[in-house]
Amino acid sequence: MPEAMKVRIRVRTVSCTYVGDVFLHSRRSRVSDAINEETRLFICLTDVIINDKDRYDFVAINKNHIESIVEM
Repeated sequence: MPEAMKVRIRVRTVSCTYVGDVFLHSRRSRVSDAINEETRLFICLTDVIINDKDRYDFVAINKNHIESIVEM
């Protein structure tokens, strides 16, 4: 099994929609595992598109602001 797996997700908050890659490690093999991990307050995305127009290499989103997440 690989050490890390890259998954493309769409994250919706009150003010923005983010589409980016989240890396899941062997101890967190599902997106829900990464979201529900209590020791981390932020979810980190790479290769991010915000609101279908702005591109960024990295964005950290506070999990308390997330309304929904969809795996693409």
